Amino acid sequence: MPLAHAETVELPLSSATDSVSLYTPTEKMPVVDYRFKPTRFILPAALITAGAIGTAVDGWNDFHLFTRKDSIHYNIKVDDYLEWGMLGWVFVCDLMGKEKHNFVDQLFIVALAEGLNAGFVQGLKRVVDTTRPDGARYSFPSGHTANAFLGAHVAFKEFKDSSPVLAYSGYAIAAFVAGTRVYKNRHWIADVVAGAGFGILSVELSYLIYFPIRNAIARSVNAKASDRLVVAPMLNQQGGGLYFSFRF
Repeated sequence: MPLAHAETVELPLSSATDSVSLYTPTEKMPVVDYRFKPTRFILPAALITAGAIGTAVDGWNDFHLFTRKDSIHYNIKVDDYLEWGMLGWVFVCDLMGKEKHNFVDQLFIVALAEGLNAGFVQGLKRVVDTTRPDGARYSFPSGHTANAFLGAHVAFKEFKDSSPVLAYSGYAIAAFVAGTRVYKNRHWIADVVAGAGFGILSVELSYLIYFPIRNAIARSVNAKASDRLVVAPMLNQQGGGLYFSFRF
């Protein structure tokens, strides 16, 4: 039930007409302007297509024989650490530059992108079920590479307008992860190419899904806040006053 309190204060008059100006609170949750651009999906689509063709066409992976050594297993663990570490790369960049969106938005975007990415990668691994260079199963696509490029692409989208160095820095680390996977005989080249595509695709989809939902919630929160509090200065020939109404 609305509760209202009104207080009248005599003010000098500069007009003979009544005047009422309503004021509502500022937005508690700002709406973020995010526009869909189909061109953002060209790069991930091209990478995934190239990787898929490379896996399907006989002879493509023969090129891999020139870049690896048979029966040698390299004891390198850095790619295992960077696979998950890159999911937090955007938060590291936040300490050094001006990000586009706040920490909470970034956290939701990374979480949503990782969920999409895991679904794509793990699902395809079991459907395609290709053999790795070292003889193990589930080669296509590379999950390490997908996670690394996921983290790199979030940082790119958050800093491309404010700091190009930070925006592109993650790609260098992600490319290193991809190269390490090939070097260790864990993946074919086609695997890491497609993995990069899936990581980037997951990020683009997460932005596309998250912001319409977030903005709908923001508009609802702001509308409820505006309905609850109204402040109205009033002027007329007899004087002036301030109307205050707050609904519990």
